[in-house]
Amino acid sequence: MSRVYTSPRVLPLLILGFASGLPLALVSGTLQAWATVENISLTEIGFLTLVGSAYTLKFLWAPLIDRYAPPFMGRRRGWILVTQLLLAASIAAMGLFSPSVNLTALALLAVWVAFLSATQDIAFDAYCTDVLQAHERAAGAAVKVMGYRIAMIVSGGLALILADRWLGWSNTYFLMGGFMALCALVTLISPDPQEQSRPPRSLSEAVVAPLADFFSRPGAWSILALIVLYKLGDAFAGALSTTFLIRAAGFTLSEVGTINKVFGLAATVIGALMGGAIMARLGLYRALMIFGILQAVSNLGYWLIAIEPAPSMWLMGFVVGLENLCGGLGTAAFVALLMALCNRTYSATQFALLSALSAVGRTYLAGPLTPVLVESLGWPGFFICTVFIAVPGLLMLRCYRSLIQQLDA
Repeated sequence: MSRVYTSPRVLPLLILGFASGLPLALVSGTLQAWATVENISLTEIGFLTLVGSAYTLKFLWAPLIDRYAPPFMGRRRGWILVTQLLLAASIAAMGLFSPSVNLTALALLAVWVAFLSATQDIAFDAYCTDVLQAHERAAGAAVKVMGYRIAMIVSGGLALILADRWLGWSNTYFLMGGFMALCALVTLISPDPQEQSRPPRSLSEAVVAPLADFFSRPGAWSILALIVLYKLGDAFAGALSTTFLIRAAGFTLSEVGTINKVFGLAATVIGALMGGAIMARLGLYRALMIFGILQAVSNLGYWLIAIEPAPSMWLMGFVVGLENLCGGLGTAAFVALLMALCNRTYSATQFALLSALSAVGRTYLAGPLTPVLVESLGWPGFFICTVFIAVPGLLMLRCYRSLIQQLDA
C-alpha cells in the first residue's frame, strides 16, 4: 500500500489538495474568527457563511470547464493553474480590508475568492478522477483529503496564531496568498492523465449529456439525497465551532489556533492515511457506514466542552483531535464515492454537481439555522441535536447498500 502513495499520479495530489483546501477556511472559519474578535454580531457572522454559496452552485459553470480549456497545459491542469494564480492575488487583497470598517467590501471579495476556489475545485476534482487508475483511487482520495485538511489547519488554526501573536490579520492574508502562489509550481510539474477523454463537442452537449448520463442510472435520485444527508450532522456541528470555542467556551484566539494546529494537523494526517488503507480492505459501503457513525459520535465532544464549567485545554485538544480524525476518515470515503460515480468524459460537471450537493447542508442549512438552534437549545442541547441530524443519512446509506456495493465493484 505504501508504494501507491508515492505514485507520480498520487503524490502531487497532496499539494494540489492543499491548494484546493486553503481558501475555504479563509472565507469561512478564519473570516468568522476575525469578525468575532472585532465584535460583529452573531447574526451577521451566521450570514457570512453564505459567502460559500459558490461551492454549492459551482455545477452551473462546470460545463464550461468540461467544454473549454486554456491554451496551455490541457483541459484540467490549465484551469487549475489559472485559478491558483488569481486566488493568490485575491486572497492577499482580502488583507486590505477589515470586518469592523469594510464588512460589505470584505464579504464581496470573499465571495469572489469562493468563486475562484470553487472553479479550482471543479478542475482539480476532474483531474483526480481522470488521472488516478482504479487501484489508486482509495490512496488518491486519502492523499487529496490529507492535503485539503492540512490546508484548513494552516489557513484556520495557524492563521489564528499568526494573526493574534505575530503578523496581524492583514499580513496573515498576504502570507496565505503567497502559499497559493507556491502551489501553482506543483501544478506545472504534475502529470497529465494517461487516457485523455474526449471533451464534449459543444457547450450544449457539455450541459445536457452529463445530466442525462447520471440520471439514466438506477437509483440516481436516491444517491443525490444520500450525498446531501451524509455529512449534514458534521456540517451543523462545525458551522459556528470557532465562535463557540472563543465566545461560549472561553478559549483565547491563540489557544484555539494552537490546538487546531497541533492536534488537528496530527489527527488529520492519521485519519486521511488510515481512511485510504481501511477503505482498501473494507470496501466503499462498510467504510462509509463506519466512518459516518464515527463522524456523528465525535460531535458529542463539543457537548462535553459546552458543559465543562471552566475552559480545559486538554479537553479541547481531545475533542478537536477526535473531530479531525473522524472527519478525515469520513471525507476520504465520501470523496471515493463521488469519484466512483463520475463518467470521465464529463467528470468536471458530474463531480461539481455531486460535491455541490454535499455543500447544500453546510451553506444553506447549517450556516443560517445554527444560530437559531443555539439560541433555542443552548450550546449543549445543540451539539446533542447534531448527532440526531446525522441519523437520516446513515439510514439512507443502509437502504442503498447494494447500489453502493455495485459502484465499488
